[in-house]
Amino acid sequence: MEIPNGKKIYFASDNHLGAPTMEASRPREKKFVAWLDDIKHDAAAIFLLGDLFDFWFEYRTVIPKGFTRTLGKLAEISDAGIPIHYFVGNHDLWMNGYFEEELGIPVYHKPHEFILNNTSFFIGHGDGLGPGDKGYKRMKKIFISPFFKWLFKWGHPDIGMRIAQYFSVKNKLISGDDDAKFLGEENEWLVIYSKKKLEEKHRDYFVFGHRHLPLEIQLNSTSKYVNLGDWIQYYTYGVFDGSNFELKTFIKD
Repeated sequence: MEIPNGKKIYFASDNHLGAPTMEASRPREKKFVAWLDDIKHDAAAIFLLGDLFDFWFEYRTVIPKGFTRTLGKLAEISDAGIPIHYFVGNHDLWMNGYFEEELGIPVYHKPHEFILNNTSFFIGHGDGLGPGDKGYKRMKKIFISPFFKWLFKWGHPDIGMRIAQYFSVKNKLISGDDDAKFLGEENEWLVIYSKKKLEEKHRDYFVFGHRHLPLEIQLNSTSKYVNLGDWIQYYTYGVFDGSNFELKTFIKD
């Protein structure tokens, strides 16, 4: 992807719209929509790295109620010809065609590599990568299995949404900040994962979400790890102008 002069690539992650309730997350949703409205004038592309919703499940003819402002703005931007790329997170991993069909937004279920202005980016949400977290990795295999999705679909959407909301708000990354603390470079599993991937192939930037912490860590003289933070506490996002990548904070009300 070549970035035209005066244009930029934008990155954001971890909005968790709907948490802890729809009403409580609406001010955050409005702020995110204001950010989308702000960047659409010079955006060459937008990358959303997952957990836009605190829960998302696509039934055959039903999607979760709400998020009208966000979905409408994404549709507007996509219809204007600005590419949007979406990576599923651990809270919205049950996407199955709605974004592609209704919004024209490609959805990625695994990390993916992009070349932007001859700069290589390795991009993903970040859940289940690196060492440790074996319990979650086993759970994810169950959640994404065709049998589990088939079974869940047979329940009434109201019941499914209620169960999902209960478990989502129990997640400490939403209900508190005990887990959202810097562990030190040697203990950050996404840093360890990125360094391992560098042994296979060079990438200029490794960009992830999931940790809810805005982080920039130099992996070596030519490669950097970036975590985008979140839109719950930090309201941070990434910007690449074709030469340099930086984290910024959206402060407009």
